[in-house]
Amino acid sequence: MQAFFIILGALIVLVLGLFIFSLFLPPAVKVTRSQVIAAPADKIFPLVNSVRNWELWSPWKEQDPAIRITYGEKESGAGAGYSWESNNRNVGKGHMIITESRPDQYIATETDFMAIGVAKGTFRFDPVQTGTLVTWSITCNMGQHPLRKVMGVLMDKWVGRDFEKGLKGIEKLVVRYS
Repeated sequence: MQAFFIILGALIVLVLGLFIFSLFLPPAVKVTRSQVIAAPADKIFPLVNSVRNWELWSPWKEQDPAIRITYGEKESGAGAGYSWESNNRNVGKGHMIITESRPDQYIATETDFMAIGVAKGTFRFDPVQTGTLVTWSITCNMGQHPLRKVMGVLMDKWVGRDFEKGLKGIEKLVVRYS
């Protein structure tokens, strides 16, 4: 019986510690990854600006080749978007739309991950001496729920890895089509 109370006490301390820790975490989480691609922005930009091209480099398509994608009426630029549905819990379902597009410079997106919420994303294309620095970022509001805020701490590791794969995929496509 004493072991039960020790385990129960440890569990209570752990839950309380997690709650107190979460009070100091910000509700907004930002994940950013960058990569220099040895090509001018005008060769890279169309791979992101046209939503049909995302299938060619998306890290989530690699996780679930059977993902079901439905495209909107517009294919590229502001207003272009797509929806996806996957049985893979790491991919899930949702929809993404390009909200702003400045040729060869910047793309802004809004992605609704359904159960997780809405995230604002950006792609920046900055010229550098060896090509173009491509920066992919996403900002999510995790709210005030303690478990969601703690999950936000882990998002950089989880989503960051996917962003790195996506940027590598874009680089491979640029090299292939150059």
